[in-house]
Amino acid sequence: MADITGLLVSAQNPDPNIRKQAEDAIRGFQASDPGGFFFQFASELAKEDKPAEVRTLAGLLLKNALDAKDEARKNELWETWKALDPQLKLQIKSLLLGTLHSPVKQASHTSAQVVAKVATIELPLALWPELVPTLLQNMNVPLARQSTLEALGYSCEELNAVGLEQGVVDSILTAVVQGMRKEEPDNDVRLAATTALLNALTFAQANFQKDAERNYVMQVTCEATQCADMRVRRTAFECLVRIHSEYYEHMQQYIQDVFNLTVKAAREDAEEVALQAIELWSTLCEYEMPEDIDGEPSEDSKNYVKQALPGLVPMLLDSLLKQEEGQEADEGTWNLSMAGGTCLGLVANTVGDQVIGLVLPFVHQAANMEDWRYREAALMAFGSILDGPRPENLQPLVTESMVLLLERLKDPNENPYVKDTAAWTIARVCEFVPRVITPTNLNDILLHFFQALEQAAPTVAIKICWAISFLATESDGNLLTPFFQQIVQRLLTAAERPDVEHTNLRSAAYNALSEVVHCTNDDTIPICIQLMLPMIQKLQLTLSLPTTSNEERQKQADMQALFCGVLQVLIQKLETSKDFCRQMITTYADQLMTLFLQVLACNANSVQEDAMQAIAALVQAMGAEFQKYMEAFYPFLDKGLKNFQEYQVCNVAVGTVGDLCRALGAQLPPAMWDQIVLALLHNVSSPTLHRSVKPAILSCFGDIALALQGGFEKYLAHVMTMLQHASDASKELDGDELTQDEEEMEHINALRTSILEAYAGIFQGLQAQVHTLKPYVEHIILFTQHIFSFPVEDRDDGVVSAACGVLGDMAQRIQEAAPFLAQNEKVKAGLMEAKNSDNEDLKKEAAWAVSCIERVAGKLA
Repeated sequence: MADITGLLVSAQNPDPNIRKQAEDAIRGFQASDPGGFFFQFASELAKEDKPAEVRTLAGLLLKNALDAKDEARKNELWETWKALDPQLKLQIKSLLLGTLHSPVKQASHTSAQVVAKVATIELPLALWPELVPTLLQNMNVPLARQSTLEALGYSCEELNAVGLEQGVVDSILTAVVQGMRKEEPDNDVRLAATTALLNALTFAQANFQKDAERNYVMQVTCEATQCADMRVRRTAFECLVRIHSEYYEHMQQYIQDVFNLTVKAAREDAEEVALQAIELWSTLCEYEMPEDIDGEPSEDSKNYVKQALPGLVPMLLDSLLKQEEGQEADEGTWNLSMAGGTCLGLVANTVGDQVIGLVLPFVHQAANMEDWRYREAALMAFGSILDGPRPENLQPLVTESMVLLLERLKDPNENPYVKDTAAWTIARVCEFVPRVITPTNLNDILLHFFQALEQAAPTVAIKICWAISFLATESDGNLLTPFFQQIVQRLLTAAERPDVEHTNLRSAAYNALSEVVHCTNDDTIPICIQLMLPMIQKLQLTLSLPTTSNEERQKQADMQALFCGVLQVLIQKLETSKDFCRQMITTYADQLMTLFLQVLACNANSVQEDAMQAIAALVQAMGAEFQKYMEAFYPFLDKGLKNFQEYQVCNVAVGTVGDLCRALGAQLPPAMWDQIVLALLHNVSSPTLHRSVKPAILSCFGDIALALQGGFEKYLAHVMTMLQHASDASKELDGDELTQDEEEMEHINALRTSILEAYAGIFQGLQAQVHTLKPYVEHIILFTQHIFSFPVEDRDDGVVSAACGVLGDMAQRIQEAAPFLAQNEKVKAGLMEAKNSDNEDLKKEAAWAVSCIERVAGKLA
């Protein structure tokens, strides 16, 4: 292509027609001749006589030709680059590296981004060995130092450390630390180096094992926190946060110096820097927070937070006084007072009772001061420490403070921010110290709540909704029952306030209503049946809301989700009473189902989950009577099962299949079951469905077997093959490094539990066709042996209990298996270890399995 410059100028033309022609020509050039595209645009980026905006655009187009958000598209772009002629790639890379020396910063900066994209592709494959040495040489060229460090920083941000040679990592860190030194006169260079270190820290495990290297990195990083340039100071503290997260075990010799730096920064430095200083202590709290209910720190905790308490808490209390006017109305605000409150809450969770004595003097001193900032900070400090210390130690303090909190909430002359924090603190009281609210003081407290729901700012009313929710969930269900009707009416009124738009008040009010309905005792059921019709009418009205704009469609979906949620809880509540359940079905079931189907037909993804959950509640309440709705409902169920993108919807649809199994069983037409089983088999084998849905699917096959009994036999071979593959896959994960991750282990245990639940359901469902199960016995026993092969302390009780249940079912249903199980040493050992467990439920399940095996084996002996 001849005139690249002209094309790039046209691509920035304000005339959309000219701009589109140029963009189309560029895309066509890239597609038809990728090698020419890369070379000519790299040449354009490198030419010093070209306009800066032309060079910058050339670089951005190169960068975009090497990366994409979509993983498949990115892989396609990478393969295109890899397929280029090696000599041509060398020329292109030479042009890019040369442009790092450009005196035009836009060009060198953009070239650094492109270099990083190429490095991401080639360094892990050892295809660009000269890159790091070249960049190190650039560190001796003043003009290229900043762009070189930017290239290193961008590369480290993109690269996965796996596969990088340690020598390459060492060279990168050497260049970066050299640029960070306090002797560096150019703060732009120093910033680029500090940013590069932030991105390179993940790679530095071996370096942090060595005292000399670790000491030097810590030295230059701490020195950078004192740089005259605020950007460098902020990024240096970001580095310290990440270092303490990644290399916590090595920080003991530095923690005093780091503490001094953070205290000084939090009290004296710019907000951006101070926020990072506080974030470091939040990070340490999260690391040292006790994992067990006794509040004991983990064995590898160094107790840095506990040691720092005498100086740390005053620093955080000072930060609480740095509020911004009006921040209570802006949910996205993040400033020093909010960071300090968050960190103080984490400190309370980490050290427990020890924080009380350090915070209370400040609370008592500031609570009644004339300056609103002190009054607000006192409430924030008090609310922040309610989670962590033992409730019995907090209870007398909270009881004493409730009068002040309610006064702050009610006072019409109080600063809005103080009222907002008072409401937040009251909600925290209801969540963490609910026993201070008793039948004696509840009436007075609710009067304050009702006034706030009606008159206070929406942000305050939202927090009162939270308080009511927590009171419902955390206290005795009988506590709110005498006030149920009043609470319901006040929440409904709050949800319809004229200022509810553009706030979360409507959502908070209906969520609180759902919690109150769910948690109060059965004395409230007569009122719940009366509430059914108004909620049906509200949901009906949403169907006629305008939906011409995206905002209007989202508002409709949000309101439908809220009303479906309340109706779901009402249905579940009424199900607990046979008489009222019958009344609900007779009076409202047809209306409810019609509405739920209309909501599903709106096709708004954000409401599909809520509508499906409401239908599932109706299935449970109606049982076999739900059959009449299946023809109309099934297309939506099928669509939900195939909704991989909104996987939560798919998960609810799978749960609904389980409910249908229990409610309708074999009453569903065989063709419908065929489609459901086929969809579930496809889902469980799909690599694109979110993994969190798959345990529910596996377990669902057990529900289907129980529902269909002998009718499940035609699916048996396909389902058992799939379960065998799933159990083998879960075994393979044991050797994976990921299994050290708690979240990964939870997923594996969920998979194993659901596989075993499926086996149990199949054994019970096909008890009249036990001969069909014999071919699978050996594989199931091997799977349970694998579960028993782990050390007792590493076994998950839920998985082991499910394994015991399957073995007991197997012995009862396939009697020939019982003698084999009785003689299998690994099975016997696993069952006996389970019988000796401290978990009573597991002990019972293991004892039952042993008795089944011994009884059947004894009969056959």
